[in-house]
Amino acid sequence: MKEAIVIEEITKNFKGLCAVDHVSLKIKEGEIFGLLGINGAGKTTLIRMLSCLSKPSSGDAQIMGLSLTKDSAKIKEIINISPQETAVAGNLSVRENLEFIASLYYKDKQVIKGKAESLIEKFNLEEVAKKRAKLLSGGMQRRLSIAMALVSTPKILFLDEPTLGLDVIARKELWNVIKELKKSITIILTTHYMEEAENLADRIGIMVKGRLVALGTAKQLKKQAGESKFEDAFIKIAEGGAL
Repeated sequence: MKEAIVIEEITKNFKGLCAVDHVSLKIKEGEIFGLLGINGAGKTTLIRMLSCLSKPSSGDAQIMGLSLTKDSAKIKEIINISPQETAVAGNLSVRENLEFIASLYYKDKQVIKGKAESLIEKFNLEEVAKKRAKLLSGGMQRRLSIAMALVSTPKILFLDEPTLGLDVIARKELWNVIKELKKSITIILTTHYMEEAENLADRIGIMVKGRLVALGTAKQLKKQAGESKFEDAFIKIAEGGAL
């Protein structure tokens, strides 16, 4: 399996503070990769660099073979982000939200309508397609927000806390949606829910003080930390700084 992302000694400094410290990492095509860390660990800064929102102080990354430092304009065409804040227009219907986003990428009206309808079907939004987004449940809003990020057919999707604030049922319903996506797209997932990372991620990277200190499957990380529960393994790694 090919690598979708190859990170090479990437570093980010802010006024003497090293937010990301020489991180190297490979993420495979079609993989759901979980990036974990307590607040201030550097994961958000790393994601901002990989999504071309911030330039690295040193190092580089190859995104589908494109250099982060040299080809950022081309990289932006093949990635997208579903932010932590639900990014929907509340007064527009589900269909109108999708058609509006599609109109930013495509000119042909039939293509725009086709993109919207395809995503409505893919995300099981048929029953609420005519409903204004602000009247949707939190779970449906998050589902719509992720669908909107897929309008451009990105090869890599960054999911930032996709189920934040959702109840248990809505969270698990969204997990099923995300699992379906891995068949056709590479996903980098950030979350504070340990159960979510364990259930969704093929592999997990844990950051502490700007460094990537642990990498592996949830099962491997539990074994390395000597813990039966992934949450306990994460805490042990985060507090210890390394295994």
